[in-house]
Amino acid sequence: MTDRVSSNRDAIAHEQFLLTHPESKSSESFTFPGEAADMNSEVAAILTLVAYSTIAVALIVRSIRRCHDGWGVWLLYFVQRLYSGLIFRWRCNNGPCTLPAEGSGLIVANHRSPIDPMMVWTNHHFRGDPTGGSRQIRVAGFLTASEYCNVPGLRWLVRTMRSIPVDRNGQDMAPTREALRRLKNGELVGLFPEGGINWGTRLRSANPGVAFLALKSKVKVYPVFIHDAPQPTRSMVDPFVRRSRVRVTYGAPIDLSEYHDRKTTPELLDEVTNLIMSRLAETGGVDYTPVGMEDEEGADRRVVPDAAQEQLSA
Repeated sequence: MTDRVSSNRDAIAHEQFLLTHPESKSSESFTFPGEAADMNSEVAAILTLVAYSTIAVALIVRSIRRCHDGWGVWLLYFVQRLYSGLIFRWRCNNGPCTLPAEGSGLIVANHRSPIDPMMVWTNHHFRGDPTGGSRQIRVAGFLTASEYCNVPGLRWLVRTMRSIPVDRNGQDMAPTREALRRLKNGELVGLFPEGGINWGTRLRSANPGVAFLALKSKVKVYPVFIHDAPQPTRSMVDPFVRRSRVRVTYGAPIDLSEYHDRKTTPELLDEVTNLIMSRLAETGGVDYTPVGMEDEEGADRRVVPDAAQEQLSA
């Protein structure tokens, strides 16, 4: 009985002590060293993740702000870089891109597939520019058949990429004037001098319009050769979803300053056209059919193979 009374008295005294010394109550809760270490590691991991996320967001915002052509161009470039790597396994054969970081330039390339503008544009910000220009994303406005510019769903893409619609009849000079205006304003303009898709292995004769643009604008010409781009079989959409292995070769810029003081004649245009196309053929390691030699060599590559023609017209 005495022990029970003594025990109750001790309990009451302990409760009174806790009421008067609340700081001692927290000392009753004990955390094992291992639990504290786990909690610290979790906090560190969360803080590290937040730091990396913040850095990533800051880099993306910085990249978008450096893209002078707008967020739409940046978004398209980001998407097509991933897409080109996964679907087309895009690779460059000879090092960094030669397109200028600043100023105007006329890009010429061979034409084997609807995806060719994408292949020229991919990774162009990894430049070997001797001027040491920044790796900013630049839009290159390609002269594009007008029927593709009016396809529903593609209008925003065409407008964002600043494509220049061209009628196939070649009677409208408005696209040429627009291309000249952009070149004189320090922009990049791209075109495929062969015209339509080339189904052969060698470059076919080019339209002298490429020489006219280069001479009138007095800009350098940048040849780009596209290897093994998938060609249309069932439709013009088919190459965009067909896995392939595309390679791109950048040629050295072509300086035409020695021709600038000469009178623009048909003969001069043919001479400069052959020079540009021969350099493009040399870049790709293929042959070229000079202007005026189409009939002699039977090299009109505008003829679509019968099998492909049947599938495209079906």
